[in-house]
Amino acid sequence: MSDHLAAPGAGTPDPAAPRAWSPWHVVVGFGVVSLAADMVYEGARAVYGPLLGSLGASALIVGAVTGAGEAAALILRVVSGPLADRTRRYWTLTIAGYALTAVCVPLLAVTPFLGAAGLAVAAGLILAERMGKAVRSPAKSTLLADAAGQVGMGRGLGVHKALDQIGAFAGPLLVAALIAAAAGALWPALAALAVPGVVALVLLGLTRRRMPQPAGADSGAGPPPGGADRRRDGVGGGLWHLLRPGLPAPFLRFAVGAAFCTAGLVTFGLIGFHLVEHDLMPTAGVPLLYAGAMAAGALAALATGEAYDRIGPKVLLALPLLVAAVPALAFRDALAAVVVGVLLWGAAVGVQDSTVKALVADLVPRERRATAYGIFASVQGAGALIGGIAAGAIYEVSRPALAVGVFGVQLAALVLLVPVVRRRTR
Repeated sequence: MSDHLAAPGAGTPDPAAPRAWSPWHVVVGFGVVSLAADMVYEGARAVYGPLLGSLGASALIVGAVTGAGEAAALILRVVSGPLADRTRRYWTLTIAGYALTAVCVPLLAVTPFLGAAGLAVAAGLILAERMGKAVRSPAKSTLLADAAGQVGMGRGLGVHKALDQIGAFAGPLLVAALIAAAAGALWPALAALAVPGVVALVLLGLTRRRMPQPAGADSGAGPPPGGADRRRDGVGGGLWHLLRPGLPAPFLRFAVGAAFCTAGLVTFGLIGFHLVEHDLMPTAGVPLLYAGAMAAGALAALATGEAYDRIGPKVLLALPLLVAAVPALAFRDALAAVVVGVLLWGAAVGVQDSTVKALVADLVPRERRATAYGIFASVQGAGALIGGIAAGAIYEVSRPALAVGVFGVQLAALVLLVPVVRRRTR
C-alpha cells in the first residue's frame, strides 16, 4: 500500500492485496507493535539511573540526561509532526523511528567497556533512542487515531496503551531476570533487548500491509499540492508552525497546562538513582518496581480512556493530582512509601500517553493532527527538560523542597486545564 495516511474504508479493492483489517484490528495491531517496542526501550529505561550511576554520573547528571531525553522525545515532534502532515510519509517516519530505538538500546550494552567515554556514549545513545520516539510518534498517533476514532477515541487509545504497557511491564521483568542471572551486570540484559526490537519491526511491517487504504488520500508518492505557505510545512516548517500553528486556542492552552504536568513528573531515572544510592533495593530490583509502574499505567489508561468516552475530558483533572503526589512519596527513605509513589508515577504516565492524546485528537481538525501532536509534544518537551534538570538539582539540596515545588507547579497546571476541560465538556 502507499505510504500515506491510512483511514478505513476506501479505495478500489485489489484482489491480490492482503485483506484489510477492521478498525479494532488496526488498534490492536499498533498495540502489539508498541508492546514489543516497549519491551526494548522501557526495559532499558528501567535501569537508566543505575546504568548512568555505574558510569560515574551524579544525581544532577542523571536528572539532566533523562530529562533531556524526554525533552528530545517531545520537542523534536514540532518538526516531525508538520513534516508528516506535509509529506504524508506517515509510515516512513513511523518505521524510521522504531528502527532507531531498536538499534540504539542494545548498543548501550557496550558502554560499560568504554572506560571514561562510557558515560558520554551512554548519554548520546539515550538521547538518540528518545529521538526515535520523536520521529515516529506524531505519524503513528495520526494513523492510530484514524482507527480509534471509529471505535471510541478514548476507548481505542486506552486499549492501545494497555497493550503498550504490557510490553512496558514485560521488558523490565526480562531485564531484572537477566541482571540477576548475570550477578548484577547490566550489559547482557541490554544486549538481549535486540530480540524484541526485531520483532517490533516485523510486526510493524505486517500492520502496514493490513492497514486499510485511505479515503481520499493521494495515490502518488509525492506530497500533496500546495502553495508557498504549504512549503513551510517541511523540515524547516516546525518553527513556523510553532509560531503560527493555525490551531484552536483551547488546544494551545491545553498544551501549556499539560506541559506543567510533564515538568512536575520526575523521571524514573532519578527515582531509580534514589533507590540504589540510598540502598532501598538492589539494582536488579529496580526494573521490577518499574514493571509495577507500567502495570499501573495500563490500568490507568484503560480506566481513564473509558471514563473519557463516558463523562468527557474532566477525567484529565486527575492528572495534576497524581503528579503532585509522586515526589512526596517516591523520594522517601521508606520502601513502602516509595513503592506507592512509583505506582502513582506509572498511573500518571499511563494517562499522559493515552487519554491526554484523545483530547488532543478531539480539539483539532483531522488533517492537522500530526502537526498538533508535534506541537503539543514540543511544549511538553520544554517542560520535561526544565523539570528534569530542576528536579536533579533540587534533589541534591532538599527532597522536601522538591515535593513542595512540584505541588506548586501542579496547582498552576490545574488553573490552566480547568477552563479547557469545562468548555470541551459543554
